[in-house]
Amino acid sequence: MWASYTFLADLPFAAPIASKEAGDIDLLWWFLCAVSLVMTVLIFIGVIGFAFRYRAKPGVPPVQLHGHTALEVTWSVIPFLVMLVMFWWGTDLFFAAQSPPKDAMEIFVVGKQWMWKVQYPDGTREINALHVPVGQDVKLTLASEDVIHSFGIPVFRVRHDVVPGHYDSLWFRATKPGHYRIYCTEYCGDRHSQMVGWVDVLGENEYSRWASGGGSGGTLAEQGQQLFTQNGCSTCHLLNEQGRCPILKNLYNKPVELNDGRTVIADDAYLRESILQPNAKIVNGFEANVMPNFQGQLSEENVIQLIAYIKSLSPATTPSQVGVLPTKGPQVPAPGKKQSAATKATAVTPAPQQAAPQQ
Repeated sequence: MWASYTFLADLPFAAPIASKEAGDIDLLWWFLCAVSLVMTVLIFIGVIGFAFRYRAKPGVPPVQLHGHTALEVTWSVIPFLVMLVMFWWGTDLFFAAQSPPKDAMEIFVVGKQWMWKVQYPDGTREINALHVPVGQDVKLTLASEDVIHSFGIPVFRVRHDVVPGHYDSLWFRATKPGHYRIYCTEYCGDRHSQMVGWVDVLGENEYSRWASGGGSGGTLAEQGQQLFTQNGCSTCHLLNEQGRCPILKNLYNKPVELNDGRTVIADDAYLRESILQPNAKIVNGFEANVMPNFQGQLSEENVIQLIAYIKSLSPATTPSQVGVLPTKGPQVPAPGKKQSAATKATAVTPAPQQAAPQQ
């Protein structure tokens, strides 16, 4: 909605601006500061002026004032309108921050005392490091393995609490290549101050070279497929015919009817719950206590891999969510790194296996 106000980064005490959203957020912040300053000055001028004008004077009896309707309406309506501007402006930025583009590249970040574990769609993993291409919308799906954390990148003006038990997300579009800090902004234990990392924003060609190696264990979807087989999920979740449990092909982001009459969407949160607590929501026509409970047996990273595999079974899923990193130019392998199958592919074709654990 608002243009990029990069000049704000040159003001005293301003942090660098390195994302599309940062300028808009800074402009609102400076607007709030300006309004607060003006209101503070006006209030003090009024207090001092009225105290001087209506001070007690020897021999002059005080005059009782009964109000001034026009003045009272003015100082009520004008602040109210200013507050409405703040509310509307802040709401607009809030909803924009909560609505990542559908074609955004998805990266998974798991918080654990005291580190950030990062997984990319092609299977690459990092700890306390994040690499993103400049000018590309990036969605971070956040999870915690232990306590409440809070993932924040100040130069992008993004921050989000990471709460155990469900997924959170944030998104940004980096506009300035560089090496920037990642912080945990929620106290999470005695080594909280050490839970930091770095995000590297790379140019198109540089990012292509960095991403060309891919993950040594395959894409996220391929790793999820291995877990799916190892945990015996294919016994009940058949790919092309009905088994003891629902078919997971073409399931992702589709409505699911439950046995209590409700209908839910098979998004990431639903799949996670179904993997870890299969009896929480029973699909209509199926029985409870068929699928084993994987709570405590699978890590958050394992669950993310299984969900990536389920996504790969739905053709409409964005390629960047199941193993193909979006790059605009040809990928050149970095020295010492091999070209992976994931980076050569233009789409993900799941192997003829079954899907991931769900009731």
